[in-house]
Amino acid sequence: MAKNIITQLRVQRKQYNTTEQKLIDYIIHNVSQAQEATIQEMSDGSGVSTATISRFVKKIGFDSFRDFSVDLARISVQKSPVEFFGEIVDTDDTVAIAQKVFRGAENALAATVNNLTIDQLEQATQCLISARRVGFFGIGGSSIVAFNAYHKFLLTPIDVIAHPDYDVQLMQAVRLDHTDVAVVISHSGRNKDTLLIAQKLSENHVKIIAITSFPDSPLAKLADLVLLSLAEEVNFRSESMSSLIAQITIIDTLFTLVGSQLSEDTQSVVDTMRDTIEETRAQ
Repeated sequence: MAKNIITQLRVQRKQYNTTEQKLIDYIIHNVSQAQEATIQEMSDGSGVSTATISRFVKKIGFDSFRDFSVDLARISVQKSPVEFFGEIVDTDDTVAIAQKVFRGAENALAATVNNLTIDQLEQATQCLISARRVGFFGIGGSSIVAFNAYHKFLLTPIDVIAHPDYDVQLMQAVRLDHTDVAVVISHSGRNKDTLLIAQKLSENHVKIIAITSFPDSPLAKLADLVLLSLAEEVNFRSESMSSLIAQITIIDTLFTLVGSQLSEDTQSVVDTMRDTIEETRAQ
């Protein structure tokens, strides 16, 4: 799971200001040049000041331009955004459209897994295992992911809660405390209702694991741990569509990691539920 800064910049481009987008465009369209450029050469090539470049690399998580340059130099040259994600055009037939939609999902998964780290996944797993109770929270499309997570984690010995109704989610949030963990899901990380839930969780010192596409979002800043779901918007398809698939796959990964560490107890829960469900079926 080698982190690819080019992919991350490409899919998160919209969250940055005009000057930063200018720098990002230079980097992703001139990868070979950018990999070998000094900060002054990158400034000359992009038309962005060296001071802005220095601030930007720190903003995206690097200690210095040198660290950014070293990371950039490790990356193989990627295809252009249009080739990589597949813009849909008027002449596309059913097969072409279907292939591009599926390819968008595949690329979102590849971009997401390449930006997750082992440390992040292990930290999230231990948080879930050690929690008194785990709450899953999400609004709109993210509520699908939250309830999917709840359904899966019911198969583990972990005490879990979730609810599709926002008011109930808010009430659940204020009842959690420092012994609990909350997984808060939001593509943008800027939904006001989601942020109110996250704020209440933070006030109660609940450990927050955020699943979002934007590391600089208000939700990410409230979280103790951020797992990024990466996807790029193309015409006719919001990036949140592919991001939803990446979010569900992050949940599947956490569920599998938890299940593998609590294998005996998880198997016992699975067997009990399977037997119970079997009783509901006609012979």
